[in-house]
Amino acid sequence: MDIGVRLLFQIVLELTPVIAALIQKRNEERPTLAKYLASQEIKEFIQSVSSVSQSITHSGKLEQEKIQQQQLAFDVQKTQLKIATQQQETALKLPEAQKIFENWPLRLLPSQILESHTKNQRTPLKIFLAPPKIKFDKFDNRGEDISDIEFMLAEGLREFLNQHYSLHNPVRPTEFLAGAWDSKRFHSESSIKALFGTLKTEPVLILESEADGDYLNFRIGYWGIGQENFYYYKTISRLPYKEIVDESAISRAKKWKIIRDELIALGESLEEINQIGGENVSNLATLEKAEKWKEKGIDISQLGLQYQVNRQDIEKLCQVLITCHTLAASWVADAYHLVHNDVPPLLPELLPSFLTNTINSKLLQAMSDDNPLYMYAAGYKQLYQALEVERHHWIPDLALKLAQTLSHLLDEVWAKEQVDYSVNTWLQLRQVSQHREIHPLRAMQSAIKIEDEGYIEKLKEYFTAVGDSQSVTYAEELLNAIAQEKDKRQHESVYLSHTLIGHSDKVTSVAISPDGQILVSGCADKTVKIWNLSTGKVVRTLTEKIGEVSSVAISPDGNLLVVGSCEHPRNNVKVWHLATGKLLHTLLGHQKPINCVVISPDGLILASASNKIKIWNLHTGDPPALSRPLGERISTLWHSSAVYAAAISPDSAILASGSSDHKIRLWNPITGELLSTLSGHSGEVKAIAISPDGQFLLSGSTDKTIKIWHLCTGKVLHTLTGHSDEVTSIAVSPDGKTLYSGSADKTIKMWHSQTGELLQTLIGHSQVINSVAISSDGRFIASGSSDKTIKIWRVGF
Repeated sequence: MDIGVRLLFQIVLELTPVIAALIQKRNEERPTLAKYLASQEIKEFIQSVSSVSQSITHSGKLEQEKIQQQQLAFDVQKTQLKIATQQQETALKLPEAQKIFENWPLRLLPSQILESHTKNQRTPLKIFLAPPKIKFDKFDNRGEDISDIEFMLAEGLREFLNQHYSLHNPVRPTEFLAGAWDSKRFHSESSIKALFGTLKTEPVLILESEADGDYLNFRIGYWGIGQENFYYYKTISRLPYKEIVDESAISRAKKWKIIRDELIALGESLEEINQIGGENVSNLATLEKAEKWKEKGIDISQLGLQYQVNRQDIEKLCQVLITCHTLAASWVADAYHLVHNDVPPLLPELLPSFLTNTINSKLLQAMSDDNPLYMYAAGYKQLYQALEVERHHWIPDLALKLAQTLSHLLDEVWAKEQVDYSVNTWLQLRQVSQHREIHPLRAMQSAIKIEDEGYIEKLKEYFTAVGDSQSVTYAEELLNAIAQEKDKRQHESVYLSHTLIGHSDKVTSVAISPDGQILVSGCADKTVKIWNLSTGKVVRTLTEKIGEVSSVAISPDGNLLVVGSCEHPRNNVKVWHLATGKLLHTLLGHQKPINCVVISPDGLILASASNKIKIWNLHTGDPPALSRPLGERISTLWHSSAVYAAAISPDSAILASGSSDHKIRLWNPITGELLSTLSGHSGEVKAIAISPDGQFLLSGSTDKTIKIWHLCTGKVLHTLTGHSDEVTSIAVSPDGKTLYSGSADKTIKMWHSQTGELLQTLIGHSQVINSVAISSDGRFIASGSSDKTIKIWRVGF
């Protein structure tokens, strides 16, 4: 296994218990920290949590708790920083501080370090590099400087941190202070202790490596905000740096041999070839001797063979050291920002780039507690388990993210363990009991919410990656359930926007203009009011010999307003220009009260109903068959009893009418031909609507039910029960998925038109609701009532 990767797992093994202990300690200190909060800050915190909770209408209790956890963590962090600032000021004033500075292991003064992050919103993790002191010849035989390991190491680490953890990173800031290390008398624990004594208020990571003969030992020193002590660990022992450098020199010698032999084959002089071979010549000679002796059974490891190295070999060593340092820095930075700033780890995303072509595939054949890769996964799980007390809502996402990374790198057992941990925690959070015989994803069905869509999508991605087709199917079922819930919820967030007051009697009918700007209301007070829907202001009031209004309708182009009157002798229909309020025509012919008026979707005809239905022309141009004067009667449809409701199909080919004889009749509105009669209600049919796609007929009755019919076959698909009094009005959303019904029980009910499920009940009116209308974009519902008001409801999707 690659040395750098091995180091990572050693860091995980050593540091995970440390971070877990810090989290436990912080949990214990939270009640104590609260006393440092000013009363105003407490109030602001409570208000912020309250406002967040109120603003998330559909996030649910779990999502609100997650946000509150984040708010609380931020509040504790802010308090810790205040305490740390006080401790910082005190530490610099201590009498022994000056004595410590005399042997200070850094080139920077404490004041410079402490002031360096004042402009950052989050306290960055400060990273110091204590490079190894390895003795090489300063120059190779070409005169190149090969001794500056610190420079190469710092440059590699800087490049990595600037890309992923820069000081200006608003999420995971770190401050890399390269070149600051200048230990004189202090080293190892002494230097770490000296730093901690003065910089304990700052989160610090020291990456230290030191030579031990032909080997390097790697240690890290670390402390976070509010720690009472530092941690100093040897994460990898006896890294054979000389072996790494020698292997590079040997590799160059082998390549040189190939080139030498090719040149000899071309007839070049061996003496001239060796002159340009440099140290490769001597290294090859040493290598050939070593191989010869090894074949004779001699233990060449005891011979102390020396190879000449150049800058290229030192760079190979530095690449190993850079990998070691970047892995250590990223894991510690992730742990620090997770604990103190609630930021999920980044290393699981970066790990594939570290592990490419570096892992011995044989190592992955079996899992054991001694396996370094297993330690990596287990280390993260231990870290997440430590977080369960204060941020348990985070665990499913964190563990799943780790599982996605492991699915590409490790034996599937490790990835599966993480995803099982993720799903099981998800189920525990929602108090879903688990049974061995039930697949966990099936168990999720009972508690799934729209807010879980992102999590389920990631689960599906994971199971797709590992080829678990059964779990993919279960994940797709969960996503389908969420899609249905979203479709259902789309209309559940309806709330009362405002109430329009101005009529002096019951409001009998309401209509909304196609552009959604105008609302028209008809009233028993013998007036028609035109309102600005957004502002609720009256634009105009029509009173010209109207009589008691029973019904109003607006043409599809928004130009015409049709008003039906039910007061004898004014049983007539009036046509107005909506924008100007000019009366264009009065249609006469009805002898009994007009109960409803309806305009065809193509805007060509108008139907008015009393005990019979009259079809009138609203168009003065093409087609020729309808090129008649405005208001000319086209046909009469005969009923034997009062007609209370009518609707025309989207293609204008069918008119449906409901009457007091409990029946619904379907007509050809142009020819007057009766197409069919639908029976099913046990009371008078008071409301009729046709779905936007023309496939379904919806009817409401005094029998308190709503029926959904298949328009072509006349078959009843659903009978909706829920109203406690007669259904007076029906409106269908533009997408055809939601049905709104108004009733004498003073409520408006919303139903899923395909399933018949009751979605929501709107309560607000104090008397019978006579009319319900919906805007063309589906965002507004208007309801007119006998309580003399019009209420505007907003659909909040």
